[in-house]
Amino acid sequence: MSSSKAAADSFDNAAECVPAKRVCIEEIREQPAGYNAPSAASKETVEGSSMDVSVIMPVYNASCWLEECLEAILNQDFSGTMELSVFDDASTDGSRAVIEGWRSRFEARGVTMLVSGHISDKPKGVGFAKNQAVAQSTGQYLCFQDADDVMMPERVRLQYETSVLNPNSIVGCQVRRVPEGSTERYTRWINSLSQEQLLTQIFTSHGPTVIMPTWFCSRDWLLQIGPFHEGGKGVPEDLLVFYESVRQGGRVLRVDECLLLYRYHEHAATHSVLEETIWNLRVNFLQQRVLSQWECFTIWNAGKQGRKLYRSLSPANQKKVKAFCDVDENKIKKGFYTYEESSERPKPKIPVLHFRASTPPYIVCVKLDMTGGVLEENLLSLQLTEGVDYYHFN
Repeated sequence: MSSSKAAADSFDNAAECVPAKRVCIEEIREQPAGYNAPSAASKETVEGSSMDVSVIMPVYNASCWLEECLEAILNQDFSGTMELSVFDDASTDGSRAVIEGWRSRFEARGVTMLVSGHISDKPKGVGFAKNQAVAQSTGQYLCFQDADDVMMPERVRLQYETSVLNPNSIVGCQVRRVPEGSTERYTRWINSLSQEQLLTQIFTSHGPTVIMPTWFCSRDWLLQIGPFHEGGKGVPEDLLVFYESVRQGGRVLRVDECLLLYRYHEHAATHSVLEETIWNLRVNFLQQRVLSQWECFTIWNAGKQGRKLYRSLSPANQKKVKAFCDVDENKIKKGFYTYEESSERPKPKIPVLHFRASTPPYIVCVKLDMTGGVLEENLLSLQLTEGVDYYHFN
């Protein structure tokens, strides 16, 4: 079975409904207890037909943001055919009623609404809701939208144009963070990465270099790299799919215009993911993609983060570490780092050098944008190429 066929089956099984381009309600098979099928208006969809774009929106207790979000979707300047596919993940705040209240306005603009959900004491998670919304949708291209964010009028049009030319890719965009000034470093990183850095900086703690709320991709590509993990709260479903896309040779692209108002608040799903979970995924992906290709390397940072990376590596990759390097004279004076937790005898001792006395390639474990430009100047002074001579793992 091909990977795309397997993924398609997974989406269909997750939703327990007919394939994505067949959304007649009468043909939906048995659903879990509490499941609410797509609203009656979706019966008007002609079997076998498809839209150009499906806006995919998982919803959980988002009633306070939905009016602004839905109005923005309705005001897109996209001239192709478009639908909104919503899955309500057991909201208790009247979110579904708010969405249904917009149905007549969407239909007046020729935008189909597919709305379904389930009633439960406990939501099943963002991955589950996304899979359900994808499975009931028909668009050839998928525009992912969080219910608490607001898209700019040209978002669908501009990302669609890019995605059509690059079907095996995930396309993002620049964002404006609300409230202004929240997560300032993160927002600057999102918006300023070069096209090359969208691939070279995929190992950093920030996660996907194009953030999930901005994703736009072809249905065929998502079927090949998906579905989303349905482990629920605490699972970084976006990072897992992003890494799989990169593994399969997918491109990472960004429309360099601000196309999304990206809201920051304490209830955002991203806050439920443990830092250690993200760390382990990053280390494993770094080992697969980079360290497996290197015979030896230097860890740039003899401090806490550099030592943690060393301890997290496989024994084979630990042996590839020829040195730590740093600018801190106190660390350099110690001469070496002893891996005390090792069962080896004698315990491994790794030299600690000044960065100018070390040699590439490097894994850089220093936080970007936190040294007043000193780190960047030091890397530049060595005439190194990112993605060849070094990778950031900050």
